[in-house]
Amino acid sequence: MVMLSTGNLILAAKFMLLAVIFDSVDGWVARRTNRVDEHGFGKNMDSLSDVISFGVAPGMLLFCACQSFSIQYINILVSLLIVICGILRLSRFNVLADSSDVPGGDKFVGLPIPTTALILGSFYLSGMFRMDLGLIIMTVVAVFMISTFEYPKFRGMMLMVVGGILIIGTLLPQNISSSIAFIPAKLLFIFTILYVIIVPLMKLYGRLLEKWSTC
Repeated sequence: MVMLSTGNLILAAKFMLLAVIFDSVDGWVARRTNRVDEHGFGKNMDSLSDVISFGVAPGMLLFCACQSFSIQYINILVSLLIVICGILRLSRFNVLADSSDVPGGDKFVGLPIPTTALILGSFYLSGMFRMDLGLIIMTVVAVFMISTFEYPKFRGMMLMVVGGILIIGTLLPQNISSSIAFIPAKLLFIFTILYVIIVPLMKLYGRLLEKWSTC
């Protein structure tokens, strides 16, 4: 957010992607150190950090990147939507964490909030960024965060390694060759978009099959 205030949007986007890496390893560190969280301090601290890193920061990046959009103030509305939906998403997560209503330990109810940083950060750094597409995509992402779609948790070591390599590749300096340097960001953006849309499409497909089978 400090980088955004100075106009360095590229470095701000990279810091958001770096936050995704730290968010993915904090639980691993807690387990390795045998952290006993009797009062839920870690869970709530994690959510507060996520609101800043994946709610406020992406909202500010989108606001700054789309200030010259033809429709006035739409960037403010979409940025605010990201923050509000992020807060609601994390509040629901904390409420359901100790509830028996959670569908399963291998799924998220609603799109996980780090996706905002992955999509917007990689999109902005990919060299393909367009204000109209960015506003539409982030509106959909915000709505999906508060949806009831059940997104799978990816915990495989190979997937984590590949994802980490793509993020690190996106963070590297982009002054070598634009055609090569943008590849990690483009791949990260494409894979994350597929993760966002595949669950709703599969659910829609299942409903269509059910409807056809009853006809």
